[in-house]
Amino acid sequence: MTNTQAPAVRTERTAGPTGPRPRSSTREPGTRLLAALFLAPTVVGIVVFTVAPIAGSVVLSLFHWNVIDSPRFAGTANFREAFTDSTVLVSFGNTLLFMVLAVVLQLLIALMLALAVNGRMPGWLRSVFRSAFFFPLVLSAASISVVMKYLFNQDFGVVNWLLGLVSVAPVPWLTSENGAMAAVVLVYVWQQFGFSFLLFVGGLNNIPKEIHEAASLDGATGLRKHLHVTLPLLSPTLLVASVVGIINALQVFEQPYVLTNGGPGDSTRTVVMVIYETAFEQLRFGTASAVGVLLFVLIMAVTALQFRVSRRFVHYQ
Repeated sequence: MTNTQAPAVRTERTAGPTGPRPRSSTREPGTRLLAALFLAPTVVGIVVFTVAPIAGSVVLSLFHWNVIDSPRFAGTANFREAFTDSTVLVSFGNTLLFMVLAVVLQLLIALMLALAVNGRMPGWLRSVFRSAFFFPLVLSAASISVVMKYLFNQDFGVVNWLLGLVSVAPVPWLTSENGAMAAVVLVYVWQQFGFSFLLFVGGLNNIPKEIHEAASLDGATGLRKHLHVTLPLLSPTLLVASVVGIINALQVFEQPYVLTNGGPGDSTRTVVMVIYETAFEQLRFGTASAVGVLLFVLIMAVTALQFRVSRRFVHYQ
């Protein structure tokens, strides 16, 4: 009987990593300094042009100041005046109405055009449409409003002339309350929808084609496919477009100021117009700052509400 002996198992210690260790302790300070130097211009710009003006407006809202005399502490008097001033209250109502009309119309037009451009068409034609729809956004809002003021003129405007070709009576666009608000909304939307349009085009291009093909195989076509497939996948882009659109709409100034100067009456007077008139025409900078602070709070509240509601309707996967 032969004895068998199990082969000895040799165990070797695994050598540790060779080579020089990274000298993080010596390189980290230099890396931090380089990062700070790159971030400094942006941080300084935000502090100087955003944080400081906001803080200054909050402080100034607690004082009476007309530039000529020394500031006098007023406490909350400017805010009480803003809440009891009928013009300020009407301007907030006009701004909220304008926001709803302009943002809904802007997003609807931008989404429809994005779906159309994203369909079957030559690449060069798609590029032409993208450039044409975005072009108004790079123009000055004041210059566009000057031109549109002539186009919407009741007597010799091109818009009423075109309506007359289909037997529609001249519309008092800039001299009636409803017509003035409609004209301001249309001019604003015409200039601003290009931004939302580009967002939607980018969002549609990020949707995998396989999902649409699978939906088509399941029988989803046309409007049904867009409602149940495209919109849920596009919901993050819709959120961004709506947030930016609402923030911009609440700060509208150029279009109503040039087109109607807030009229007729106060039907198109917005909050930013009231801030401008109170500060630079009436020299009541404290009250103007108080109205500005209220507008800032309104924007923050609406934005927070949007993100709160978006938890139910926005799908990131």
